[in-house]
Amino acid sequence: MSFQSTLSLSLNNPTHALCMVGMEIALDISGCAPDKCKSFTIRGSPRILIHISSSVITGKEDAMVWRPMNQPTEALVRMVSPSPTVDEDKVLVSYYCPDKEVPTATAVLFLTGIEVSLEADIYRDGQLDMPSDKQAKKRWMWGLNGWGAILLVNCSPSAVGQPDEQSLIQEGPREIQHLSQMTLTVEGPTSILQKYQLLLHTSEEEAKKTRVYWSRKGSSAYELVVGPNKPVYTLPTFENRGKEIFYIEATEFPSPSFSGLISFSVSLIEKAHDQKMAPFLAFPRDREELQLQGFVDTVTRLSEKSNVQVASVYEDPNRQGKWLQDEMAFCYTQAPHKTVSLILDTPRVSKLEDFPMKYSLSPGVGYLIQQTEDHRVASLDSIGNLIVSPPVKAQGKDYPLGRVLIGGSFYPSSEGRDMSKGLREFVYAQQVQAPVELFSDWLMTGHMDEFMCFVPTNDKNNDQKDFRLLLASPSACFELFEQKQKEGYGDVALFEDVQAEQLLSNGREVKTISQILADKSFREQNAYVEKCISLNRTLLKKELGLEDKDIVLIPQLFCLEQLTNVPSNQQSTKLFARPYFPDMLQIIVLGKNLGIPKPFGPQIKGTCCLEEKVCALLEPLGLKCTFIDDFDCYLANMGDACASVIINRVPFAFKWWKMTP
Repeated sequence: MSFQSTLSLSLNNPTHALCMVGMEIALDISGCAPDKCKSFTIRGSPRILIHISSSVITGKEDAMVWRPMNQPTEALVRMVSPSPTVDEDKVLVSYYCPDKEVPTATAVLFLTGIEVSLEADIYRDGQLDMPSDKQAKKRWMWGLNGWGAILLVNCSPSAVGQPDEQSLIQEGPREIQHLSQMTLTVEGPTSILQKYQLLLHTSEEEAKKTRVYWSRKGSSAYELVVGPNKPVYTLPTFENRGKEIFYIEATEFPSPSFSGLISFSVSLIEKAHDQKMAPFLAFPRDREELQLQGFVDTVTRLSEKSNVQVASVYEDPNRQGKWLQDEMAFCYTQAPHKTVSLILDTPRVSKLEDFPMKYSLSPGVGYLIQQTEDHRVASLDSIGNLIVSPPVKAQGKDYPLGRVLIGGSFYPSSEGRDMSKGLREFVYAQQVQAPVELFSDWLMTGHMDEFMCFVPTNDKNNDQKDFRLLLASPSACFELFEQKQKEGYGDVALFEDVQAEQLLSNGREVKTISQILADKSFREQNAYVEKCISLNRTLLKKELGLEDKDIVLIPQLFCLEQLTNVPSNQQSTKLFARPYFPDMLQIIVLGKNLGIPKPFGPQIKGTCCLEEKVCALLEPLGLKCTFIDDFDCYLANMGDACASVIINRVPFAFKWWKMTP
């Protein structure tokens, strides 16, 4: 089964997407359907196959299918061959009102098909052609009619290419040319290929047991591209389409600790956008210090609405309470005779006793710290990058205690960031909240809670879940701003109520709705963010058993910047996403009362249109929204409202020992 990503359509502007040959894209047909429309048609270009319900549509016959709009609908789109030019292929979805022969509206999806394929001698017949059964590449089979490529082990001490030798072999010896071969095929428009990089990779353990050589075109030298201590190789940008040949050998026979199986993958990675660096600005000494009192008062009022007790933590004057930020969370452990509340302290600071949290631990509250092996402090080891879902059912299995969600990097990279091995293995070892790994390395902090949040609801009618997943959506924000622009509010600005010095310290400036919509670079940055969130949305739907009706899209914009607080000699060219205005996904959830960072959006008729939109989305679910001003105190310091609040919650009624992991 090929991996699916999900795309939302728009009636205002065409949607553009890259589609890998052999992979499927799920189209949300219902999401943009006009309210009064009751049916739709869908059709595509000749290189596109469309699967909807039990029908398969091929553009070769100019076929289309009619369907009613009586329930949420998705269509699966697949490219059967690469496109000759960008946006060459398209899908048209037309929406119809009752008794109307002319469509009320049409959504257009432009697709650019590219093919990236890694092939080996799967059927052991000396051919490197693409197998008819694509699953054959994923599973090695014994027997007369089995499949799977075979590598020879280089067991000659005099053979070239030993692990400790140089990575460049000049003369192109016959020994390398007689190794097992693997081909990489790349087909698609050159202008698209230049915007992406290809990574050839395997696991670190498997890299120790193999060597992969490559001779670039026009060169007689062979380069060791994958092998011991080199699990990943970034190929140069493909200027032209075609094939590349790799030569592979094994270095170790199967053993009790090694099954003898080695897998290789190729990943297509979009290059980062170029950005101009902001200048360095030093603060004069007469700048006034930040005050937290307004924030504390608002949180206190919010807690009173939910009848929740607030305990103020002694403030460290040197760190202004920021030591609490994303570092620790209340958890619990349980036996049949007793339940113990405890603090999980992730490796942000070395010792609890060095900081004021010790004054706030009530008697009987336990404490557990998870250190990293090298005692490094890493952003992805924070509580903000560890979220627990509500109880769910997915893929035929119950998760009565929810599932732990952890974020990291989805592909091997020297610049990639992941949760530390010790903390990750600790989470997996608990078993009862089966972890799901998501993609969060695209964020500046790397924390998943910047693009997702769970909130409770009372709505369990029509098989609805008693919670909703909130996801950040740049496209929803742009659609809202486009709507306000059409209504004549294009000159209304963001951040009008924020003082100039506050904006300066946060790297922001007052901009109108029209200026934001006209900023092409800003739109491209948020299009990249949308792709990252869409990938996670697909994974969350699958792993948590969610449907589109369980997901609420919250308007939120991001900008791409280089990492902060990193020495210049460690700085990379990779850019990371940071919320453009205070992140409304950073919600303090106290029952049905929500504390949401105040976005300081465009004020239209005395009301922030972003706040108004969020209330319209959440209040019908029985939720009450309180917007908290954390702009100056937390946005400037890469924090948020949630970062200064930890909440002790009621344990699950379900006992962990009653489930089967």
